[in-house]
Amino acid sequence: MLILFFALWIIFNGRITAEIMLSGIAAAVLLFCFLCRFMDYGIKKELRVYANLSRGVSYIMLLVQEIFKANLGVMHLIVTAKYEIEPTLVKFRTDLKSDTLRAVLANSITLTPGTITVTLEGDEYLVHCLDKDMAAGMEDSEFVKRLRAFERGGKEGA
Repeated sequence: MLILFFALWIIFNGRITAEIMLSGIAAAVLLFCFLCRFMDYGIKKELRVYANLSRGVSYIMLLVQEIFKANLGVMHLIVTAKYEIEPTLVKFRTDLKSDTLRAVLANSITLTPGTITVTLEGDEYLVHCLDKDMAAGMEDSEFVKRLRAFERGGKEGA
């Protein structure tokens, strides 16, 4: 948050001078102290955010890659007329503890073309897949593995 506060200060000022940077550092430190004192935030949470930053960037890159691959797969289904499309519903459970990470998984599945998360109740997902080939290995996908790494890396997950 400290870096975010400072970056916002610079962005809102629109230019960089020594005075703006010094006043930005002071404002960021004051806001950070306010967070630590009154909003149950602290240095440990800040360090956890920085530790999970590389995991978050890696997850977003994986999501973009999977969206691209799924787009190609759906286009192949559309263009290939000789292939019979077999829509299917897949029900699976996950061992993710955090509600936030479960929601991230559900949204990642929905963002990927050809799949939609129909329901998420507790740790149980119901996913509609455009074809049965898209349903293979969903409960232990790379999304789930990366989100497990988030849980191991931090108490709150995301």
